[in-house]
Amino acid sequence: MDTITYQIGNGVYINLTNKCSNDCVFCERNRISGVEGYYLWLKNEPTAEMVIENLKTYDLKDFDEVIFCGFGEPTYRWNEIKEVADFAHSIGKSTRLNTNGQGNLINGYDITQEIANYIDKVNVSLNNGNSKRYNEDNHSIFGEVAFQEIQNFAKKCIEKGVHTTFSVVDCISKEEIEAARQIALAIGANFRVREEIK
Repeated sequence: MDTITYQIGNGVYINLTNKCSNDCVFCERNRISGVEGYYLWLKNEPTAEMVIENLKTYDLKDFDEVIFCGFGEPTYRWNEIKEVADFAHSIGKSTRLNTNGQGNLINGYDITQEIANYIDKVNVSLNNGNSKRYNEDNHSIFGEVAFQEIQNFAKKCIEKGVHTTFSVVDCISKEEIEAARQIALAIGANFRVREEIK
C-alpha cells in the first residue's frame, strides 16, 4: 500500500508524487527508499480526496501542521495541494510547502498568489549559492534558468506575505553555504542549513 501521509513530530507529511524536475546528486531518494521508516515510492499518485480521507484518520491533537513533502516535487500536483490545504485549514492546521522553487515553471504560470491563499510557510531548496554549481548538482530539466527562477519564486512569495525559508544541504562547501546565505539575506528570506540524510 502506498504511503500517502506520514507523521514526523508534530507534522503530517503529504506524499503526492515521485515526479521531480530536478535530479539532485545528494537527494536521499537516490540512496534510500524512505524517511524515518516510511517507504515513499508511490505506485499510484493519490487524489486529493484520498489524502483528505487519510488525514481524517489522525487524532487532531497529535499534529499541528500539514506539510507537502514526499519523494517528488509537490507542485506537480498543485491543484491537489490547494484542495488538501483548504481541508487542513478547515480543521485548524497550518500548511507548509517544501519545494524546489520551480513551481511556476512546472505549472506554466505564476502560482505564488495562490500560494499566499493556501500555504502558510514555504521552504525552498536553494541548494547552492551560484548557478554553475546549482546546475552541476541539481540537473533541473529547465536548465540554467532554474537557479534564477528559484530566487524569483521565493521573492514573490515574500512579497505576498508568505513566510519563506531558503535551505541548503550541508554537503556543499562553507563558501557555497555562505553565498546562499547572502542570497537569502538579499531578498529577505530566512535561511537554514539542512543535514544530509545518509
